[in-house]
Amino acid sequence: MENTYEEGRLLLINKPVDWTSFDVVKKLRYTLKVKKIGHAGTLDPLATGLLIIGTGKYTKKLNELQGLDKEYSGIIEIGKTTPSFDLETDFDSESNWEHLGPEDLQHAKEQLTGFIEQIPPAHSAIKIDGERAYKKARKNKEVRLEPRSVEIKRFDIDHSNLPEVGFSVACSKGTYIRSLANDFGQKLGVGGYLKKLVRTSIGDYKLADAMDLQDFISQHNEGH
Repeated sequence: MENTYEEGRLLLINKPVDWTSFDVVKKLRYTLKVKKIGHAGTLDPLATGLLIIGTGKYTKKLNELQGLDKEYSGIIEIGKTTPSFDLETDFDSESNWEHLGPEDLQHAKEQLTGFIEQIPPAHSAIKIDGERAYKKARKNKEVRLEPRSVEIKRFDIDHSNLPEVGFSVACSKGTYIRSLANDFGQKLGVGGYLKKLVRTSIGDYKLADAMDLQDFISQHNEGH
């Protein structure tokens, strides 16, 4: 079996929470005993969902796959903020949100649909002068990232459980859902952060067709 992986395969894996995308690649490199392996599009450690892994000759396809549109679902909690825009860092502000009604949330959502300018989170893997932005941010160094144009093709929200706002988003490559959550909170004037995130699709590849990482490893090891 190793030979087929060494030659080239595409694997759909459901990334576990608290694993980095690189952790998954490293674990699979060891399990499958392959030299060439990579993934198409990083997921934050606290996010779960679809990770496309390419081995062998399929590593050449990863760039192309990375450029595909993506879909996510999750929860934005309004009325609180964190420096990382998710639960990786502690809360640094809290505001009353109870004056907000459904029309306020709808208006904020509409302002963040279509082509928008988005500033990536300071706690991101983007390199500044050769150093990852999140490393600078963790040392309390100033992080300045340029805004980028992204497209939010669909942004559906469910405000039946405030202060939690359920959402589902279809977007172009390069979109940071943490930044979208932060911007949503800013538009509402009370702040917001990303409480939960699941990547449900990359192009035509669906999370429904992905395997749990540990199940995949167990099945592979049983086959040997």
